[in-house]
Amino acid sequence: MGTMSPWHWAIVIVVLMLLFGSKRLPSAARGLGQSLRILTSEMKEMQREQTASPATAPVSTPGDPRPSAAQPAPTPEPTDPEP
Repeated sequence: MGTMSPWHWAIVIVVLMLLFGSKRLPSAARGLGQSLRILTSEMKEMQREQTASPATAPVSTPGDPRPSAAQPAPTPEPTDPEP
């Protein structure tokens, strides 16, 4: 009972055609395809960046004066005016 038979698919297609019309369905499918292509290309780009970023990330040494991401930069203390 969990699977859809060919008759169920035919009814779904007829209802979609009645609701959206024959002109809007192809443009909606085209837009969905373009969105999927953009999504997959962005996912591939993110994976490329993740694999490249650990090798190019700067490593801070104990004597390094530059603050690292793990250690926040020290904030200057406010100076009090002398009385």
